[in-house]
Amino acid sequence: MDAEDEPLADWYAARAKRRRSPGVRDAIALVAGPQRGAHLFKDAPRLVVEWDGFAWQPVAVAENYAEAYGLIARADQLRIFPHADTPVPLLRKGPGRHRKPDA
Repeated sequence: MDAEDEPLADWYAARAKRRRSPGVRDAIALVAGPQRGAHLFKDAPRLVVEWDGFAWQPVAVAENYAEAYGLIARADQLRIFPHADTPVPLLRKGPGRHRKPDA
């Protein structure tokens, strides 16, 4: 074994951290064409799917994004909103590269 080779146990542990855990849910918009952001098709029906560790399994069909979100976000999971702990220096007030000067 070379000095630069990573031990198999370390590699497997790092790989296990990167994999999504079973039970994770997502919603797929049931529209023609490529999948795009959820905000583009808010009123389109959604297929709610759940990761079982090997493949995405269908769970339910929702009327729109709001109903699908209720099926995805479970009450027993801790919800962390991105703006609560994420620093956003680019969105603060002041002059910036693409901002108009205050008049």
